[in-house]
Amino acid sequence: MKNNLKEVLTIGRYFRREFGETVYKVPISIGGFTCPNIDGTVAKGGCTFCENDSFSPNLQEKKPSFKLNPRVEENPFLDKQLQQLQMQFDATKQRLENKFEAKKFIVYFQSFTNTYAPLATLKALYKKALSFDNVIGLSIGTRTDCMTDEILDFLEELSKDKEIWVEYGIQSFYDETLEKINRGDDASNMRTWITKTKQRNLKVCGHLIYGLPDEDQEMMLETFNQTIDLNVDSIKFHPLYVVKNTLLTKDFKQGRFTPISEELYIDTVVKSIKNLPDNVSVQRVTAGIDDSTLLSPNWCRNKHQQIQNIKKALIKEGLKY
Repeated sequence: MKNNLKEVLTIGRYFRREFGETVYKVPISIGGFTCPNIDGTVAKGGCTFCENDSFSPNLQEKKPSFKLNPRVEENPFLDKQLQQLQMQFDATKQRLENKFEAKKFIVYFQSFTNTYAPLATLKALYKKALSFDNVIGLSIGTRTDCMTDEILDFLEELSKDKEIWVEYGIQSFYDETLEKINRGDDASNMRTWITKTKQRNLKVCGHLIYGLPDEDQEMMLETFNQTIDLNVDSIKFHPLYVVKNTLLTKDFKQGRFTPISEELYIDTVVKSIKNLPDNVSVQRVTAGIDDSTLLSPNWCRNKHQQIQNIKKALIKEGLKY
């Protein structure tokens, strides 16, 4: 039976098809970036599952108070941020070259909201990242309420000779869920900006969270279907797990939130992948954390085991991940 398995289009297979070899993502975290859902612009405290400075006042005191947002007139830390970008890229590139003989890279602006800054800052960082040797493109993690036409204009220009991805945190297309998780954005706005991004011929990856408060499998799969209907190019699946120092911590400890079971999560991911169009890639099938901050569910401690379990479940459906 294994010989007859249909291959799922993973992001690795997509890149090998497009560039003739494996492309390695280099995750970058630039100091000073934050989120409008943390700094009070649209909400305070961040999404309920997000661990951030709001819950760690002692840590906050040790960090520079400067935070970017699009209204900042000057960015006195830009030179330091450019140095940070260079150092992080060089260190990760070196490891990937040593371990995998990696030759092609995509710079992934991962932490916080990476379009929530003055356009001049974004242009400097993105151009610097694209100037590095053997970088074929960028992947930019952000929110739909932090995209603008001006940023899309710039990214469209870059995409003429580079691979440019925008990774949007969708999580759910149910407004009642988005309110429960303190998202500060709504489904209509997400649809608008994902559509606009696709109209610029940019690549879009949608992040979905399964196991959000009060959502059943039908709702999770409906969010998946609506994401696919927007012609995204790729999907990331995440289970909702509870870590310390979040708004969700209190709900969990008081019995108001029960995390998704391993069985339901795997079943929902498998049902989603079965209905994935052939041209849509999968960048992630699960996520987890194995340290003292994880409160629940315990099965999220071993991400490698989760991937194996999902692979086995997919094989039963005739699919090879």
